[in-house]
Amino acid sequence: MGIVYDSNSQTFHLQGKSSSYIMQLIKSKYLAHVHWGRQIRGTNPGSLLAIRRRCSFSPSTDPNDLTLSLDTLPQEFPAYGGSDFRVPVYQVQMEDGTTVSELVYESHRIYAGKTPLEGLPSTYTEDDSEAESIDIVLVDPGIGLKAILTYTVFRDLDAITRSVRFMNVGNQSIKLLRALSFGIDISHCEFDMLHLSGTWARERHIERRPILTGGSVIESRRGSSSHSLNPFMALLSKQADEDQGEAYGFSLVYSGSFVAQAEVDPYGTTRVVMGINSFDFSWLLEPGQAFQTPEAVLVYSAEGIGGMSRTYHKLYRTRLCRGQFRDRHRPILINNWEATYFNFNADKMEELARVGKELGLELLVLDDGWFGKRDNDKSSLGDWFVDRNKLPQGMPDLVSRVKQQGLEFGLWFEPEMVSPDSELYRAHPDWCLHVPGRRRTEARQQLILDYSRQDVRDYIVTVITDILASSPITYVKWDMNRNMTEIGSAQLPPERQRETAHRYMLGLYDVLERITSAFPNVLFESCSGGGGRFDPGMLYYMPQTWTSDNTDAVERLKIQYGTSIVYPISTMGAHVSAVPNHQVHRTTPLDMRGNVAMSGNFGYELDLTAFTEVEKEAVKKQVALYKQLRPLIQFGEFYRLISPFEQINAAWMFVSEDKKEALVAFFQVLAEPNAPLRKLRLKGLAAECNYFLYDAEDQGEGVEIFGGDELMHVGLNLPIWKGDFRSRLYRLKMEE
Repeated sequence: MGIVYDSNSQTFHLQGKSSSYIMQLIKSKYLAHVHWGRQIRGTNPGSLLAIRRRCSFSPSTDPNDLTLSLDTLPQEFPAYGGSDFRVPVYQVQMEDGTTVSELVYESHRIYAGKTPLEGLPSTYTEDDSEAESIDIVLVDPGIGLKAILTYTVFRDLDAITRSVRFMNVGNQSIKLLRALSFGIDISHCEFDMLHLSGTWARERHIERRPILTGGSVIESRRGSSSHSLNPFMALLSKQADEDQGEAYGFSLVYSGSFVAQAEVDPYGTTRVVMGINSFDFSWLLEPGQAFQTPEAVLVYSAEGIGGMSRTYHKLYRTRLCRGQFRDRHRPILINNWEATYFNFNADKMEELARVGKELGLELLVLDDGWFGKRDNDKSSLGDWFVDRNKLPQGMPDLVSRVKQQGLEFGLWFEPEMVSPDSELYRAHPDWCLHVPGRRRTEARQQLILDYSRQDVRDYIVTVITDILASSPITYVKWDMNRNMTEIGSAQLPPERQRETAHRYMLGLYDVLERITSAFPNVLFESCSGGGGRFDPGMLYYMPQTWTSDNTDAVERLKIQYGTSIVYPISTMGAHVSAVPNHQVHRTTPLDMRGNVAMSGNFGYELDLTAFTEVEKEAVKKQVALYKQLRPLIQFGEFYRLISPFEQINAAWMFVSEDKKEALVAFFQVLAEPNAPLRKLRLKGLAAECNYFLYDAEDQGEGVEIFGGDELMHVGLNLPIWKGDFRSRLYRLKMEE
């Protein structure tokens, strides 16, 4: 593991746990990509790159060497304006209006550990021995532009991070028109592209399709990572599935508008680029100023999609998420939203807490409606003071009453928004994103506060700090319920207006850093109409996200399955809600709702006080079981077994790191007449060991013993059930 530079061949060899990433300097100035994939010893890396002349329509940069054309050279950081006609990673505009640039090699530095990015979230190390990094400095002396390409390779993972810092070292202003985080040219195009798509209440569904000549693009222009498309894509070898074949993952640690593209050129080379969406973006670099791109995380797996996912899971859970709750069990909560919506008072909340404690729950969350004059979603966002009509004795009294019942207390905020009908908006109508002379488009009767402004950020930090400091609040749900329109700032000059959206994200990260640092004992959960901003950037500040507003058990199978392609189980909020479900009006049994929700950070979104005694007993058993399984579910290795996108059933499992314990979840969505006998092949067990297998709800009764090899290579006999919406949890414990 590590980074080796061979001065003779001018190659850089980055070695992960079982992978290699190799670059080479061509003519001592062009940084070319040589290999990324299975680990190689690097005996003769300087001879691995093949370069040949194509035709005059791919012009050469050197009249004495017609084989060298940037249009066909596999590159690491391609530019616009020279002789490369493919999609560029960056593009600049000079004061004279020209847009030609060419960055060439100047120097490099290899060092232990990993350096944080200024003002941006990123993965990290806790010890310098965990990773090694290299800064490769490229310069365009003709315009005074410098780019520092930073690569980090992790010792125990097949993951590489990339980012770029642009610097204006000249005497004239430079405008960045495009500033992506990385580019890479892969020598062939025999790939399928996998990405995650959807909409509100239907997030992160899996799509897979072949890549063809030209560009395959996913992007967001919404000012957020969005419900529609996630800032992730993967290239898969044609035979790749969950367990075999090559998978190349690309994930952006950013929460705003993004673009990811795989472009196939006429010669079968695949160029992948990713970063901040250049649509409606520019950034003015005055002399002496710098611009930092977000970090991209690249993962290679020779063990299919599942191997790629588990690498992302481990890295993001342990070296992206931060704080006290990163490695702590997450509390089982009850959220009052679907129980009361806006119609609640302190007595109702106390009663929910009393029943919650009786059932074994650990946290009560007060959702929307506790502030201003918020009796519906048409007013009061921005007025973060307690509504004394609902809570006459204030927040400290309510928190005290809940804690006396034995539960912790959590609170909902939507701090990035402002209602036109609010005291804040009437006092500061210029504090929202807007363009003078244009309408201020409302969504959900709200506008977006301009977080590019220091005064707005300071106000938000102050009012939220006052609330959190007033009472022992231990959980915050941070919501964001609309996307950006009329993107402009009253404080930015005309030449910087297209910086507004990115400055907003930098401002948001600043606010999150200040608040989460000030309250390290608070568990923060991000939300955006459910999963509209489920991205690595938010996980850096908040170690879990409300996965979707859709709590229907059947729909959640797809949502949680798709989310697991990139994100660890410990980041997914998953709750049991009432039936008929409030989003799709489907009725599913309580045990299936519980088993689906227990495959994440468990909780409830319904009126506990309306339960029958039979339902209360069922919930007590669910809660008690989850407390036993919680360490395994939240921190075990995750294996997908049956895809709900491919079958009418679904299954997955969790395996402890030492392989001594496992949990298998099987879900029958629809019954089949005269169904065939089926087996479920398990994964991740120790083949040479034996396991006790029993129904999780039987608490050890009806135990059978199987070999790990039998369970993985022959399989577990699945039940044959009559009726839809059935499920079962199986526990496995290694025989000592």
